[in-house]
Amino acid sequence: MRAPKESGSWCWNVENIEEPGLEYALMTAARMGAVLEKYDLLAPSSLEWSWFQTGRGGLGAHSRLDLAPHSLDDPVLPDALLACRPTGYPQSEVGGILVLGSGAWFDADGKRHSEYRMVELMVAPDETDLWVELSVHHDVWGQCDFRGAPHPAIHANNAPRLASALQELVQVLGAEPEPGEPTYYGRAEGYGLGPPDVIDGRGPDLTDAAFG
Repeated sequence: MRAPKESGSWCWNVENIEEPGLEYALMTAARMGAVLEKYDLLAPSSLEWSWFQTGRGGLGAHSRLDLAPHSLDDPVLPDALLACRPTGYPQSEVGGILVLGSGAWFDADGKRHSEYRMVELMVAPDETDLWVELSVHHDVWGQCDFRGAPHPAIHANNAPRLASALQELVQVLGAEPEPGEPTYYGRAEGYGLGPPDVIDGRGPDLTDAAFG
């Protein structure tokens, strides 16, 4: 199951960048995307982002761009994003960029299943630095499903890939991540999700809220 809010997230604030901005953000997304694709977690297929204007904030305008025939490291991609700028706001700038695509999870028998937005990657360019967030929403990364039933085989078939990817991303970004804010559905702890509170052999039932 996929929760409407993340069950875990990891954040980096990349500083001391020689040439910060959109180009650097997309280059970083490409490097991170290569790691995530290597572990079958995210095959980037499209980008979504918001627009903002300095001194005015968010404009409520959003754009989406299918990557094909581009790749994240395509040198013409920054111009392709800027070409989507709202005509009514010629001074607007690209905000946080969400990298979307499909990944895989493996069931208790080891069978592979493709799932859209298995992992989400967001890069937010700024004038001086870059904010990066990786988040997960599904219960396959935790020790129990969202109904509270332990699923050790599913956890063992999925969580190690996420942990390995996060460790490799530390090398790519040159820094350890900070855990994102906990939600009702879980929290990041190290390179995985924090253990649930198990009572009488079961974790908490989190299905009393609407699921996406």
